[in-house]
This record gives sequence, C-alpha cells and structure tokens, in this order.
Amino acid sequence: MLDIHLSLMLFVLFLFLTLLVLLNNMLFKPLLNYMDDRDNTISKNLKAAKSFGSNSDELNAKADENISNAKNEAATIRQKAIDAEKTIASQKVEAKQSELEKEYSKFAEQLNSEQESLKESLLLQVPQFKEHLKAKFSNL
Repeated sequence: MLDIHLSLMLFVLFLFLTLLVLLNNMLFKPLLNYMDDRDNTISKNLKAAKSFGSNSDELNAKADENISNAKNEAATIRQKAIDAEKTIASQKVEAKQSELEKEYSKFAEQLNSEQESLKESLLLQVPQFKEHLKAKFSNL
C-alpha cells in the first residue's frame, strides 16, 4: 500500500530546505528591508515636518511682525499726508479770509462814501423839500 522511500523523502526535504533558503533570500529579506527603509523614511519625514512646523511658526511670527510694521508705517504716512493737507487747507482758508476782509473793507469804504454823497445830496435838496412842504401845507 503506502511505501516509504527514503531517497524520495530526502529529495523532498532537500527541495523544501532549498525553497526556504531561496524564498528567504529572494522574498522575505528584501521585503523586510523595504519595510525597514519605509519606516525609516516615515520617521525622517515626521522629524522634517516637525522642524518645518517650528520654522513655519517662526515665519508666521515674522510675517505678523512685518504686517504690523507695514500698518504702522502706513498710518504714519497717512497721518503726515493728512497733516500736510490740513496745513495747505488752513493756508488757503487764511488767504481767502484775508481776500474777503480786503473786499469787505473796500465795500465798507465804498458804502461810507456813497452814504456821505447821499447825505450831501439830501442836504442840498432840503431847501426844495421845505418849499414843497410849505406849498402842500398852504394848499391844505
């Protein structure tokens, strides 16, 4: 029925051991090396990401500082421009006020001269008014 052949068993054992050695050298060792290399690469990438994270915090702080400096500079420039425009506007207002004061003084002088000339003309016509009034009262 079932015969045991020693030579065949030894041949199968030899084939099995050879297959184990070949699989170990060709499949398992490269697979384990690849997995170790992958773990090392992942750990290096994590360390690099952490260092980039700390660098990004520093860069964010520098960027915030630059932004605040730029805002302060813009505010000072804006304030200088506003002050300059205010001085120019006040100079224009003062010039216009002095011009208006000159025109007002000319107008006042002209008004006074016209008032004096009107008084003189009325004083010259007072005798005629008196005569007309006497004539009107005499008619009544």
